[in-house]
Amino acid sequence: MSKNWSISRRRALQLSGAIAASSTVTLPATASAETQNAATLTEGTNFMVAVSPDGRYLALDLVTSIWILPAAGGEAQRLTDDLQDATRPRWSPDGRSLIFQSYRDGNFHLWTIGADGNGLRQLTTGRYDHREPHYTPDGKSIVFSSDRSGNGTYGIHRLDVATGTISALTDTLTEEAEPTVSRDGAKVAFTVDVAAIDELDLATGQRRTVVAASTGTTLYGPSYDDKQVLAYVRLTGPKADLVIGGQAVTSGKDVFAVPPSWSPTGGFHYTADGLIHRQDASVITFAATVPVTSRRPRPKSPDIESTRRRPALGIASPTASPDGKTIAFRALNALWIADLDGRAQPRKVVADGYFNSDPDFSPDGRSLLYASDKDGTADLWSYDLASGNKRKLTTLPGAQTAPRYSPDGKQVAYQDQDGIAWVLDLATGQPKQVTPTLFQPGRVSWAPDGKTLVLAAVKAFSKRFREGTSQLLYVDVVTGAFEYVEPMPFRSLATRGDDGPVFAPDGKHLAFVVESLLYVVPVDARGRFTGEPRAVTSEATDSPVWLDARTLLYLHNGRLRRTTIAGTRATTIRLDLTWQRATINEHVTIHAGALWDGRSKALENDVDIVLDGGRIAAVRPHRGKPDIDASAMTVMPGLIDAHNHWHLRGRAWGARQGLLWLAYGITTTRSPGDPVYQMQETREALANGSLIGPRYFATGEAIDGSRVFYNFMRPTLSLAQLGRELDRVEGLAYDLVKTYVRLPIEYQRRTIAAVHQLGLQLSSHYLYPAEHLGMDGMEHTGATNRLGYSHTVSRLGRAYADVITLFTRSGMSVTPTLFNSTMAHVDDPSLLTDRRTTRLFPSWEYAALQTEVETAKGPAGATTRALLAGNVDMVLRIHRGGGLVIAGTDAPLDNVAISLHANLRSMVAGGFTPYEALTTATHNPAKWLQLEDKLGVVKPGAQADLAFVRGNPLADIRAAADVQQVMVGGRLHTVDSLLAPYPASVAPAGVSRAHAHADDPEFWWHEPEWLHRVCCEG
Repeated sequence: MSKNWSISRRRALQLSGAIAASSTVTLPATASAETQNAATLTEGTNFMVAVSPDGRYLALDLVTSIWILPAAGGEAQRLTDDLQDATRPRWSPDGRSLIFQSYRDGNFHLWTIGADGNGLRQLTTGRYDHREPHYTPDGKSIVFSSDRSGNGTYGIHRLDVATGTISALTDTLTEEAEPTVSRDGAKVAFTVDVAAIDELDLATGQRRTVVAASTGTTLYGPSYDDKQVLAYVRLTGPKADLVIGGQAVTSGKDVFAVPPSWSPTGGFHYTADGLIHRQDASVITFAATVPVTSRRPRPKSPDIESTRRRPALGIASPTASPDGKTIAFRALNALWIADLDGRAQPRKVVADGYFNSDPDFSPDGRSLLYASDKDGTADLWSYDLASGNKRKLTTLPGAQTAPRYSPDGKQVAYQDQDGIAWVLDLATGQPKQVTPTLFQPGRVSWAPDGKTLVLAAVKAFSKRFREGTSQLLYVDVVTGAFEYVEPMPFRSLATRGDDGPVFAPDGKHLAFVVESLLYVVPVDARGRFTGEPRAVTSEATDSPVWLDARTLLYLHNGRLRRTTIAGTRATTIRLDLTWQRATINEHVTIHAGALWDGRSKALENDVDIVLDGGRIAAVRPHRGKPDIDASAMTVMPGLIDAHNHWHLRGRAWGARQGLLWLAYGITTTRSPGDPVYQMQETREALANGSLIGPRYFATGEAIDGSRVFYNFMRPTLSLAQLGRELDRVEGLAYDLVKTYVRLPIEYQRRTIAAVHQLGLQLSSHYLYPAEHLGMDGMEHTGATNRLGYSHTVSRLGRAYADVITLFTRSGMSVTPTLFNSTMAHVDDPSLLTDRRTTRLFPSWEYAALQTEVETAKGPAGATTRALLAGNVDMVLRIHRGGGLVIAGTDAPLDNVAISLHANLRSMVAGGFTPYEALTTATHNPAKWLQLEDKLGVVKPGAQADLAFVRGNPLADIRAAADVQQVMVGGRLHTVDSLLAPYPASVAPAGVSRAHAHADDPEFWWHEPEWLHRVCCEG
């Protein structure tokens, strides 16, 4: 290997991201961060080390870049730039180059680079992922893992270096990964379902298990030593050990779950506790310098006070009447009817304060079908358009949502809270299950003959990594047989909400949205394609609706548009529907027995808070008779949950969510991802006062890459589409933007620049290079990641100095979402039995909560506590180092409302003072929102968002949950008034979930998301 590691000035600029990739589009090529400096990292989190063949150098994958340094330690030299997104380095046998996996182009591929930083070359291409490369000793082949076989699992493959030919070494239905080649080149070992390790003899093809699966144990990073002895990392509960020859050789260390590496001079190297360790127990020090962006453009402050009238853009789930003259939709917490001639204002038909959603016209056009939680949980209802009478159609357990009439009007297809599709016979009232549990499916559409349903459903590429594509799922109504069909090769439907597929009235075409464009495809009677899909729009498109066999409606940035299957120029249909912010025109004095103003470290006693409408006019010593006597209470700022998703399970939760948040003193929420028109409708309804709940700052669907999982992620595959997504951001006035886990860094960089130009902020799941590109925040301590593991937190929940340094130096926020805070309910179950929880949780959600807590009481609790301790330690060090920690929960993936209090209690148990913990749920998120003088504080000029609690939350954090009443914008709610709409607890759902496909491992990815809350996903 050459010893000349010097790099040119241009190369240095490339590595820092200062030179942009060339492009013909007008999107900004670089982030708009203002100030750059550098940070020297001396520890790493979940990084890998590889020893060169001559033993003189080490390669690292610190902060998703490849570095090399002398084997004795010292200054590390960076070989790959920000955009390369490079990990898992291995040396070539001659020591002149390294091979690694890179996510540069939106899929994982194998690349090589010279040890001097030159000769960067891509070896694999395409829409499949190629990971974890390892050279054979002769240098002629590379073994790696990939999902390229297309059979739904990862397998082990071999690349011929000379010809580029790839051949499969394994082909089973197990997940085979992390291959390693023996020193003599005769064998390959690899993990199987992260539970066992198998070995393949390359000459004979014989395969045997060398490390058997053991309950509660996962295995990672197999590696052979020079004597063909196998090493690997074993995780058992809260322990991570390096195992060699079947014996653990470490104790008490946080061993990172990556392969160890062997020196030709003897001994092994591995990474643990943030450092590089040698077999002789010595530690190799390193210093790696990375650029840090510590200043960002100042975002605009949201307008939370204007009362100007504005058009309603939240037009959710539009549907057309059979004669094509009328549409129905949800807006401003009501169902509306509008004539398509545009000459009359929309007419409100169902508006009772409950969650009424997903209207559908009966085939005769006389009534409207919809779902409503008016009687406790979502049931199906009918509204007679002539008389205005409402009739309840179902009294079934669980939730019935997203209904559609069959073409003959005799049946209704709907979905329940678990994503199961049912068909209800209206004559008998009997439901029939027609699909297994589906993970966040789209709304169904009936074929005109009534024999087939089609809907959007996710299909994963493999079990190892849950992401896949959102495809068309055809269901035979009689037999329940179903079939997945890609809308186009390797393409996803835009979302699994209201973006199709939808049958044309004559059944000859399907319409759906792909890459934010409306496509139409000719189909046969069963809905199978008979031609190629064709785009008929050129602008950001959502919610296609057929008016007749040739004419479609769709939404574009809140406007209703009309086009045809020929793609004629779209025209706008005017919907004269407006709203304005609700206001309070009262002067009110509150006498608080004690006040925490959100800033002071002690309570102030006997205080008057004077309100002028929705704002605080004065805070003064008590005098006179108050309008509101809170002399027995402590008044504090309403809490802010800075990470939740109102509409992840919003149809099943209904109007309960807003009431529950308020009942626990949470007056502001921030969503980094929701179905855009559902989000917009709720945001407008809350501001308008037609829906009761906290403030709601939100983005629409997160901007994702080539593969997706959740229904509210936008798979983005081109710069042209990225432009459409950003057009939607501006057109629908998002409060923030989130980029998700499969978006390539180049696209992320352009998104950051464009969104900053709009005066907004962004968050993602990544710390580096996101912070260098100007990203404003990171969600979770270490959540879903395209690597399958995080570079911000180890598998034992711990973060090291690289993470703390980058957060504190860059000023990027972190939202902990402490899923393991379930332990707070184990230690103090009072929130589980509290009437707010038992009354407002839907029965199935409450049952899941009980199961979660019972599980945490058992043996799994030890692991949960260890992970929680590591997570809290991470955010405590960030907080005390001057970083910005903003409390959030990921509800409803974690438990709505009570999880924020569990987070705060866990933070205090882990070393935060109550004051520090409360600051993360008041001042800090208000600062992130650019509203630190308006929210999270009690002072003149601030909004009157107040929680009235018993006790002193600065002395006992549990007092913050002891809410007696709450105020948002000056409007007071008692706990009793919030509980009143749901007067009785609902009995647990009892519908049988039996189905022919329910236990079929082929469809594992449709497990309900609440089964995996611990992985902090959203």
